[in-house]
Amino acid sequence: MPPPQPGLLTDGIRWHWTTPRAQSALRRRSLPEILQLYCEINDLTQQDLADLLGYSRSYISRIRTGSRTITDTRSLLALAERLGLPPHCLGVADEADGDHRLVIQLAESVLRLAEIARRSGQATTAVAELWPLVARLEARVADGHTDLDVLRLLARARTSLGVALGHVLPEERLAAAARWTGKGLTVARRLDDPTLHAHALRHHGNELRKSGLHTRALDRLHQARDLAPTPAARAEAVVLLARAAGTAGRTAAFDDAVEEGQRLLDETAPTPLFSAFTLHEVRLRGLLGTSRVHVAADLLDHAPNPGLNASTQWRIISAITAGQVLLRRGDRAGAREQLHAAVDGASAHRLPHQLQRILRASTTLPDVRDSAEASLRELRAAIAA
Repeated sequence: MPPPQPGLLTDGIRWHWTTPRAQSALRRRSLPEILQLYCEINDLTQQDLADLLGYSRSYISRIRTGSRTITDTRSLLALAERLGLPPHCLGVADEADGDHRLVIQLAESVLRLAEIARRSGQATTAVAELWPLVARLEARVADGHTDLDVLRLLARARTSLGVALGHVLPEERLAAAARWTGKGLTVARRLDDPTLHAHALRHHGNELRKSGLHTRALDRLHQARDLAPTPAARAEAVVLLARAAGTAGRTAAFDDAVEEGQRLLDETAPTPLFSAFTLHEVRLRGLLGTSRVHVAADLLDHAPNPGLNASTQWRIISAITAGQVLLRRGDRAGAREQLHAAVDGASAHRLPHQLQRILRASTTLPDVRDSAEASLRELRAAIAA
């Protein structure tokens, strides 16, 4: 049997090292337990294992019973290579360990700063910060370092990169954002972390919605809501579920999600994603999407204050939605004001998808449309460059 080779994240055997039992053995650097688990994973006999590692069957038996220990660095390195494990799992420091620790220390800061940049309207900065982090984490995993902390960081980084790309890419390229959040979900669903899994499902569902894949989006967002371990996580899934259902014209699902969102307003503190302000915008857009224009027009006059939590992106989105409702209500002057403000905001913060929304909304307002088209041309040229 040839020695195991580093595989992709989709390699099912590799994921066995992330189970609680395996992680416990790896943390204790218990070679007998590691060998036992490796045999179970690969359906090996003791003789198979001996042949693979280059030892006699009796020697392997003594290692597995703990009557023989291996302390020689060269032998431990050879074992780690054959088992497809990073050397530190067997107590051997390798040259990459120092860099690995630095990556772990910096990754949290990079993720936090990228999130702040994205919410403040600087999604391009977030993308620039996240690309190298994702690349380093993926290289680490490809080398066989499947520590749980690395995998969690990789899931978060991939998801964050997808979300940031979903802000800065035009509609015809939004599938790339959905692919990256999907890659984050691929990792998150394999780890014993409901919070991370729900987070990845939520954002992947939202990017699928933006790509027009409504059925898949609703499926992911229903899962995110049901899996959410806290009221706050459930609320953030619900607001995106309402948006997806409204976009898809699913009236009953939309109404149910909005009703639940209203209840959750009393149970959770506002976040940048879930608040009275964001739920109001989602409700307005969903009412238009489910052909209830008059209800949306009446609701428009009762918009809550954005508050400190509302991100720049949400304020621009809200202005576009308000402009759409005002046009349907016959208030062209009010719609023009809202949409011009949205053009300025989307241009300043490099949001081509929002400019494309404005273009669709402003077919009867040539001045707004011309401004949006000019801004979109500039952004596309910058993206192409």
